[in-house]
Amino acid sequence: MNINDFKTTLRVKELPNELEKLIEFDFNLSDNKYYYSQGFEINPFGRGGLETWSTEEDFLNQLIPFAQANGSGSIYAIWINDNNQSLSEMPIVVFGDEGGTHVIAENILQLLHLLTYDVEIIIDWDKINFVKLKEEYKESKSLGKYLKWIKEHYNLEQIEKPEEIIKTAQDKYKLSFDNWFNKYYKQ
Repeated sequence: MNINDFKTTLRVKELPNELEKLIEFDFNLSDNKYYYSQGFEINPFGRGGLETWSTEEDFLNQLIPFAQANGSGSIYAIWINDNNQSLSEMPIVVFGDEGGTHVIAENILQLLHLLTYDVEIIIDWDKINFVKLKEEYKESKSLGKYLKWIKEHYNLEQIEKPEEIIKTAQDKYKLSFDNWFNKYYKQ
C-alpha cells in the first residue's frame, strides 16, 4: 500500500507530513515481520472501528483513524478540532478496544516520540498507561531502525517518561475533547 491508497481508504485528501513519513518508513524501511514499537501498527482502518463509538457523520468526519494502538485493537486517530490548526498540529486520541477514550499526544510528532518507549499502551475508562517492567520487557525487533529513523528526521531520542508527553497533551486538550466526544457518546 502506498500513501495514495492510504488516503483513499481513509477518505482524506491530506495527511500530516510526519504521518506520511512514518507510513513511508513503515512500508519501505521497516522489517514488516517485526514491530518497531510494541502493539503499534500503521493501519488505515477507515471508519469501521470508530463506528462502534458513534455513527454520526459529524463525529466520523472529525477523526482520522490511522493506526492500531495495541495488540487488542485499540485505535489511534487524529482529532480534527475546531482550532484552525494544520493537521500536523492536531491532537492524537486513542479509542480503547474495551472502553476509554483519551488524548494521548498534542500532535503526531509527539506520538512518534511516544512510540520510542516501545511499550504497548494499556487503555481503560479512566486512564492510559505505558508499563515497562524490566524483568518482562523485550525490545521490539525493529526498534533500532525506528530510533535511527526518528533521530535522522526529527532529532528525537528515545524517551524515558511517556507520562510527561501525555500529561502535557491532556492538560491542553482533555477538557475540549471530552466535551466534544460527549456530544456523540454517553456512558
